[in-house]
Amino acid sequence: MNASPYRLDPAGGCPHAANARLLAQGSVAPVLLPGGVEGMAVLGHEALRDFLSHPEVAKSAAHFTALTEGRIPDGWPLRTFATVQGMSTADDADHRRLRSLVSRAFTARRVEALRPRVESVAAGLLDRLGEAAAEDGVADLRRHFALPLPLGVICELLGVDEEYQDRLHHLSNQVVATDIGPEEAMAANRELLEVLTAIVADRARRPGDDLTSALIAARDEDGDRLSHPELIGTLVLMIIAGHETTLNLVTNAVRALCAHRDQLAHVTEGRADWSDVVEETLRWDSPVSYFPFRYPTRDLTVDGTLIPRGTPVLAAYSAAGRDTDAHGPDAARFDITRVPAAKHLSLGHGPHYCLGAPLARLEATIALKALFTRFPTLDLAVAEEDLPRHAGFVGNSVRALPVRLAPCGPVRLPHDDRHADGKTRTEGRHGE
Repeated sequence: MNASPYRLDPAGGCPHAANARLLAQGSVAPVLLPGGVEGMAVLGHEALRDFLSHPEVAKSAAHFTALTEGRIPDGWPLRTFATVQGMSTADDADHRRLRSLVSRAFTARRVEALRPRVESVAAGLLDRLGEAAAEDGVADLRRHFALPLPLGVICELLGVDEEYQDRLHHLSNQVVATDIGPEEAMAANRELLEVLTAIVADRARRPGDDLTSALIAARDEDGDRLSHPELIGTLVLMIIAGHETTLNLVTNAVRALCAHRDQLAHVTEGRADWSDVVEETLRWDSPVSYFPFRYPTRDLTVDGTLIPRGTPVLAAYSAAGRDTDAHGPDAARFDITRVPAAKHLSLGHGPHYCLGAPLARLEATIALKALFTRFPTLDLAVAEEDLPRHAGFVGNSVRALPVRLAPCGPVRLPHDDRHADGKTRTEGRHGE
């Protein structure tokens, strides 16, 4: 193992080369988080699976030693992950109580009932993608298709009006970014709270057949079941997790298929299914790279490495997906026909397994099938290494995905790829 901790780059970048180096030294690595906060990352597949379901590993920030001792400032970019009140930071009975309030909206039967609506939304977005590419055949797939599909669906489930959607996506990006300063982080959190409070007030005035209205009713009818901070925290989780992960999943799958046309042929020629593409993408290029936080409630030894009680631990999903001990010596190869079929932890494991996993799988499968059926020769319009990477080390994807819908003309390189805040981010490579 490294004698010194690995400093996670707040600006993000492709994680796979660094993951391979860390995995070669062990399943667990000490890391330095923004602001010099010491933490650990669990990278190996087996070690991470065991850690995620360990009975002496907690999600509540009451177990975060540095936070409870006052050593984590308000503007720390990862503070929201630790302090937001809701399912993602609750344990045991509290977690079961909160999860039960929303789980009925994400059963396999209810999600399957959404299929016609998701297919309809996808078809309309593909029309708009074609219109966006009308001038020169090139359009940003992420902006015009991969983003509005899951964002629109989760906001519809929550009863969030369209007028809020763009702002919620921008604020979600700010909340999960690790490369912004304290003032920006605090401002983003304040504004997100204000927007969600306005949405709750609107749903309270005009309740409907949506999840937000149901949560408000649970709060108002029985305050012991759901407090107002828990209501807001649940909405934060639903909105961010409900679209950011699927957005990255679809984006990464399109990149993978464009770089591996033989794998695309397996699907289009009937030798594999679109669900195989989704599962292999989840393994090979996880939409989430390093997810915060879990805390051992006692000193815990994981695969021979001591993790002290109260240490903030990251789940390194992108590393576990390419762990050769679990996936074989060709773990770094994208192969949708992999035998045995891809196993991965990218949607979690144990009590906090992703509640929206069935919806994410449905959306991604429908999106990819519809996209390559409508545009079978779709390809990247720029080289993979020129795609601007997602800011931060939590999400794992690119910030824009220019694609050419039909083969014609020269490749166009982007002139100025910027975030909504105007800042140009570091570019990085996708990896093999």
